[in-house]
Amino acid sequence: MYKDVAHIFHERCTTCHHEGQHAPSMMNYSQIFPLAWSIQNDLQIGKMPPWSPDTSYSRFVSEHIISQAEKDEIVSWVNAGALKGDTTLAPPAPLYAQYKLNGTPDLILKIPSFTSNAGSHDAYNCFSIPTGLTQGRIIRAYEIVPGNSLIVHHVLVGIDTNGTTPSDLSGTCYNTPGDIGIGGYAPGAPPTVFPGQAPLKAGIFLKAGSNIILQIHYPPGTVGQTDSTQVRIYFYPLNETGVRTVYNSVPLQNWQLYIPANTTPTYTFQYPTNGTLPTTLSMFATFPHSHKVCKSIVNYAYSGTDTIPLIRINKWDFNWQGYYTFPKLVKVPAGYKLFSSHLYDNTTNNPNNPHSPPALVIAGTGTNDEMLFDAFLFLAYQPGDENIDVASILANDPLLNPLGVNEIAAPAANQAYVFPSPASDKLNIYLTKKGEYKIGLLNITGQTVLQVASSFTDNTTLDVKNIPAGLYILEITDTKKNERITKKIMIAK
Repeated sequence: MYKDVAHIFHERCTTCHHEGQHAPSMMNYSQIFPLAWSIQNDLQIGKMPPWSPDTSYSRFVSEHIISQAEKDEIVSWVNAGALKGDTTLAPPAPLYAQYKLNGTPDLILKIPSFTSNAGSHDAYNCFSIPTGLTQGRIIRAYEIVPGNSLIVHHVLVGIDTNGTTPSDLSGTCYNTPGDIGIGGYAPGAPPTVFPGQAPLKAGIFLKAGSNIILQIHYPPGTVGQTDSTQVRIYFYPLNETGVRTVYNSVPLQNWQLYIPANTTPTYTFQYPTNGTLPTTLSMFATFPHSHKVCKSIVNYAYSGTDTIPLIRINKWDFNWQGYYTFPKLVKVPAGYKLFSSHLYDNTTNNPNNPHSPPALVIAGTGTNDEMLFDAFLFLAYQPGDENIDVASILANDPLLNPLGVNEIAAPAANQAYVFPSPASDKLNIYLTKKGEYKIGLLNITGQTVLQVASSFTDNTTLDVKNIPAGLYILEITDTKKNERITKKIMIAK
């Protein structure tokens, strides 16, 4: 019965397949039943869930994987007729917000409503958006949200530190945007959150007066459709100390690809091309990238006698790619090289081949061209980095998920999540149940130091930059039920 497999769909499928995200939605029986036999097939051929990295080679945070036992349970349910049964006995479906990051962003930059100019060819447009910052800030997290997920193929985001780069909406803006890359979006990519508490606080510096550059790729045939992509940025508090710089780089690039029809060549690249790495690096995340003729990818570091696995994708899927975050920082010592190998299949055996019959494919930026373009987020190494449990830090990060990474069902009791603590300028408040709430801030003697008259429903941001440092009590009152939640918070300056 559906009640016996519902939890598997909730845990393994709905993170992508829910309203407002990747179609089709799989939140309940009526949505799943018409798809049951195609779901069974996708599970059996390994198409779903779409997790590309080989988990026997390296592991990552928030892996979209399913166990064989879970696969077998769904397959058996479908074989038995995908019976409905009493759906009231099924566990409640997860709750998903409009955005994947919680709280209120410090900066939201949105492109003007844009009509795609991708007719018979790919269009690459670069939107230069002033940040308006009068002082430098450190990026703690960011979420790239396509305004029209049906036509946004990918987004690359960079910083123009001089704030002078104009927009280029010609459709031929192929250059990597800005002079500092901060990341990007591709289908299936999650938002980027950097560890924000001991033993690791990390982020990317955004200079005052900078522009954010969004290079957006619209595929052929999308001409006339509109988009309004945005990037939602969260900063560390002003004057935050101890934040280490995260660098974004694409050291592994090969622009000499020449792949004739009916061939299966392998192309490689190493960095540095001569010599070895002069300094030791701590790898935070990896983003291998190719197009539709690619079949497999492997990245590693090596010294001639020792190999450090980074990522291996045995069955490359162009539709599912993004930054993969290592559960612990990976130390790559000075004296090593970074190495990439991509296998291409330009034959009729490749179901993703964009050409029928197969035709010559060369290096290029178009979807029907090919690329070897492997990026990394990394830090300058400090002793002990390889022991830092990044996965654990992120699992307890309320910005990424205030209910906990593995929590999917709505809690029975109302709960309040307040972050960061200590706070310096803003305090984010998230409640698990909607209602009508008011908030007040009391000092340890019980005196009210801040009373907010306006009400909110389930989340809000409290301005505490003018509140003196110290320990306070936050009172959250449901005005209709007359119920109250209290939280101790620390304000630091």
